[in-house]
Amino acid sequence: MTGAGGQAGAPGDAGAVAPGDAEMVGRTESAARLRTAVGRLARRIRPTRVGAELTLTEATVLATTARNGPVGLSWLAREEGMNPTMLSRVVWRLEDAGLLARRPDPRDRRAALVDATPAGRRLHERIRAERTDALSQLIEHLGAAERDALDAALPVLEQLARDLKERRP
Repeated sequence: MTGAGGQAGAPGDAGAVAPGDAEMVGRTESAARLRTAVGRLARRIRPTRVGAELTLTEATVLATTARNGPVGLSWLAREEGMNPTMLSRVVWRLEDAGLLARRPDPRDRRAALVDATPAGRRLHERIRAERTDALSQLIEHLGAAERDALDAALPVLEQLARDLKERRP
């Protein structure tokens, strides 16, 4: 923070920011900018022509099941951060649409497993391809330095995503 005339405030001056505090403010600002950018990207790439009849929650549950299935409903609820009742409704709608199939868990007949049907896997792949193509087209228009910066940032972004998942209650 600067005082009158653009001079840095002395420690103890009202409005002065200690070097450690300035770093924290910078990190907080970076975190806010990253959250905003990631949120905007996700919202703007989410709508697709393929699978437009699915809600965001249905598309996410289908994607998680297609990638990991067959999966238990308890695991799926934890993975999606949903309460089991809400998840049950979503799974029921996806089953009704022929995109998921439920079957008894062979290890525990009281529990159920869900898996994407062939139609569900095809739809998931088409949605994924459409979103990837949209982002790829945008990346093509970046300059070489911007593409290199993006490539260099990907491992850090992937690690942040893993760390956030592990911290989730």
